[in-house]
Amino acid sequence: MDIDTTVSTVAAVLGGFILLYGVCSLVIKEKLYISEASVAILCGILCGPVGFNLINIDDWVYKDDVSRQFTRIVIAIQVMAAGVSLPKAYLRKEFKSLLILLGPVMVFMWVLSGLCVWYFIPGLTFLEALMIASCFTPTDPVLANSIVQGYFAEQHVPPNIRHLIVAESGANDGLGYPFLFLAIYLIQMATAGDAVLKWSWYIMGYEIDFSIVIGFAVGYVARKTLRFSEERNWIDKESFLVYAIALSLFLMGSVGLLGSDDLLACFIAGNSFTWDDWFRTETENAHLTEVIDMLLNLSIFVYIGLTMPWSAFNSLETNLTIWKLLGLAAAVLLFRRLPVILGLYKYIPAISNWRQAIFMGWFGPMGVGALFYYTIAIQFFETDGENAYARLVIEPIIYFIILSSVVIHGITIPIFFLGSFATRTLTKTNSKSSSLPNEVSVIQIMSEVYSDDIVFFYRPPYLTNLMSRMVRSFQPTIWILQKWMVPKRKMFPTFELKAAYLHEPLRYLKCWVPAL
Repeated sequence: MDIDTTVSTVAAVLGGFILLYGVCSLVIKEKLYISEASVAILCGILCGPVGFNLINIDDWVYKDDVSRQFTRIVIAIQVMAAGVSLPKAYLRKEFKSLLILLGPVMVFMWVLSGLCVWYFIPGLTFLEALMIASCFTPTDPVLANSIVQGYFAEQHVPPNIRHLIVAESGANDGLGYPFLFLAIYLIQMATAGDAVLKWSWYIMGYEIDFSIVIGFAVGYVARKTLRFSEERNWIDKESFLVYAIALSLFLMGSVGLLGSDDLLACFIAGNSFTWDDWFRTETENAHLTEVIDMLLNLSIFVYIGLTMPWSAFNSLETNLTIWKLLGLAAAVLLFRRLPVILGLYKYIPAISNWRQAIFMGWFGPMGVGALFYYTIAIQFFETDGENAYARLVIEPIIYFIILSSVVIHGITIPIFFLGSFATRTLTKTNSKSSSLPNEVSVIQIMSEVYSDDIVFFYRPPYLTNLMSRMVRSFQPTIWILQKWMVPKRKMFPTFELKAAYLHEPLRYLKCWVPAL
């Protein structure tokens, strides 16, 4: 297929998919709770070699280079958007939380993932397993963005967790370099001392520390410059809205030319750029960045679906089987992140309780960032060298981990709502046949409520000694954390409810209590 035909086919497939997805996107995301990444990767699979074979990227000469640069652009813009979306001076306010997540939590994720790869893929040394695991150690900002936006996130995910997921995914995607290059240097250099020395001054000193400094400085200068221009009416609306995106492209290119960590610089610059919250509040209703993010996100996951190496998932050449990869993916999804978050959440101020810790520990998706680091890693190993087997198996491993994360994390929310629906149905059924009714009648709130705290009274038929029950309300659909108190010398117990995300005044609140 010649280049003109290839480009025309890619444009037709991508444009057609975005058109078809767009006309039913609200239903897919807000009613079915299916992530856009899941739909996009399915489109890529259907249009690829195992589907209708409309596009065969395996024939491209520079496939790995295209993958690396495409993912690099997407991540740079996404981490800039993540930094811009955070509240005022967020990195300073949540420094301790981020320090733990980017320190001991990431180290645990790296080592545990390496052990999983080493166990399920015989033939790899432990250092090679660590090198492969470093590619999917960071959480993916593109997939994380789909978790913290939309109806489900607004109704069920507290702001502190949404902001923490965004900040962590933005920062640790740039911090994947230390883990990757520590493993590479230990593999390639003569002694561990030489490897650690080079890693310390070049990776940690030049790539990480220098990128943080330059990112913060450029973000600060960009903020002051834009504010100066806007106050004098020198800048039009269109240029104002695309300023952050242009800043991400400038940093990606300039810091990349300097040989430092351009992705981390973009995230730091994004947060520095909105340190005073001015730009974020000025552009929160424009949605231009979200539109560009959506186009890039859909495009990159269609690309991932197109390039999925299906034949390598079950190959004698790589000694891989689908069962080994399924076992690896299950182990990584279950043990890579959840145990360490549950163990350390009391030391992470941004996480309030164990429920939030479970959510934070489960939603650590792996996606575009893993593909980017894979394309970096293979540059350092020859196809016929000493580490040829590691270079051969890294592609199917990374792609299968990405596919597993997109599928499993993509269906978590629909399963959650199916379970909630079943629970509501069973509870209603039981309440009709039980002599102890467990439905609470409509509660009248005497005046319009604008705050998050609601206090009202009613007589429960049988509920005693309950603490921190989760109660769902149907009007509107919100989660409520309920604290039960039984004061002395009162005929009726008093119930104080903390209602989350009340977007409009309420006069009546209808809720039910789960069966005991």
